[in-house]
Amino acid sequence: MSTIAQDKALLEGLARSEKGAIEAIYRENYGMVQALVLNNTGSPDDARDIFQEVMIVLYEKAGLESFELNCQLKTFVYSVARRLWLKKLQQMQRYNSTPVENLQETVPVDEDIELHEQKNQQFGYMESAMGKIGEPCKSLLEAYYLQKKQMQDIAADFGYTNADNAKTQKYKCLVRLKKLFFAQYKNGG
Repeated sequence: MSTIAQDKALLEGLARSEKGAIEAIYRENYGMVQALVLNNTGSPDDARDIFQEVMIVLYEKAGLESFELNCQLKTFVYSVARRLWLKKLQQMQRYNSTPVENLQETVPVDEDIELHEQKNQQFGYMESAMGKIGEPCKSLLEAYYLQKKQMQDIAADFGYTNADNAKTQKYKCLVRLKKLFFAQYKNGG
């Protein structure tokens, strides 16, 4: 199931108040919202409040027939959280005797949804390239980059005589992956 299809299924589940959908949205997005708030002068309590507000917005949007998700759910969640946090920072400045300096530096205004959509598209190209690269390259690259295995362990797992041979094979796989990625990137999909 594609990411967009999964996201739409989660939103449909959220609209029906399904516990599994709510938990999945929380699990996949809370850390990102928490990092946004904590990295921009917020507290863990602020992060929880902002995430709750994001969930309310999501719930309301999911219930609308007219709402159509045009980006990945995490991009939408980030965008809503960013706007809510910026709004809260502005309110804090209004009611606080010490102003929050340079709000634009605190929460970058130029960090737009387009940038996140572009990154999502690039991740999609990478995911597609990984699907096309074939074995053993796919498993070898996943072992090194995702599972963080040492070259010695990879050599043993994949039957290479030593870590240097595994490293050479990893390099060749990366070259193939780059070619697949950039072929898609250049052709726009």
